[in-house]
Amino acid sequence: MTTPLVLGLDVGGTATRVVVADLQGRVVGTARGDGGNPVAHGAATAARSIAATLDSALTGVDPGRVAAGVLGLAGGLVAAGGLTEIWSASGLTVEPRPASDVELAFAAGTSSPAGSVLISGTGAVAGECRDFTPVRLADGHGWLLGDRGSGYWLGHAAVRLTLAGIDRRVQPTGLMQSVVEELLGAGVAGDLRSGLIAAVHSDTPVRLARLAPLVLSAAEAGEPEARGLVAEAADHLLASLGTVRAADSDDPVVLAGGVLSAGSPLASAVHRRIADRWPRAGLAFAGNAAGAAAWLAARSLGAPGLDGLHRRFVG
Repeated sequence: MTTPLVLGLDVGGTATRVVVADLQGRVVGTARGDGGNPVAHGAATAARSIAATLDSALTGVDPGRVAAGVLGLAGGLVAAGGLTEIWSASGLTVEPRPASDVELAFAAGTSSPAGSVLISGTGAVAGECRDFTPVRLADGHGWLLGDRGSGYWLGHAAVRLTLAGIDRRVQPTGLMQSVVEELLGAGVAGDLRSGLIAAVHSDTPVRLARLAPLVLSAAEAGEPEARGLVAEAADHLLASLGTVRAADSDDPVVLAGGVLSAGSPLASAVHRRIADRWPRAGLAFAGNAAGAAAWLAARSLGAPGLDGLHRRFVG
């Protein structure tokens, strides 16, 4: 008798990741493809990317054995319904359940059904989850209205700091110099002020998130201005977390997103603040999101040994 399989998809703007596994924790198929978020790439391009990545992961696997699936689609759950044709074309007999990026990030960090998740990547959002489902959210309002403490916020703050320094006729060094070189190129001369303003206004606003690693690197090097920005970002993220999380909660907290990855100065600053405010809360970093989606699918089937499966799929 063939054992059932579960399917997990993590579809983002940068990459699409797929995991196929059995209920004993054996991964039988994986694939990584181009970004497949319909909001970022358009419905047709996204569908092609998801279909190609799914077919690659199912190579040598009978798709009819897939008994459950979960689709994590950041910011695009409304568009998930337009992907129905992909599942039947791939030979699947089940349609993956859509899951928000908040649900997936939380499940990627813990097998506990209740707790909090704090995400800081290009954007930023805090969520409180029950049975892995977000029941309260704070921020995640987008670059124009919020996303405080995000990669975008750090990049935006770095440009503002640089322009303020130029207005004071400070010679750009350290973080300021890194921002100038990233936006205008190395060795540029002339009117830096006008050049920076033009470069920022000629690009998509969220592209400022690419400057966040410059802030984190400068903070690691001990640059006071960069460390100040990181501290301010951490305060913003903790304010969002405090909005959704009870003051006496002992539930776990999951950190997720590129600028909150383990070892980053921002993650360290956030960790210290969480330990001070919720000293009994366990802290975890999100692991493999596609594996977390597969694990949620296994959970929906009532698979035994879920804690062990979580370690295998996500760790």
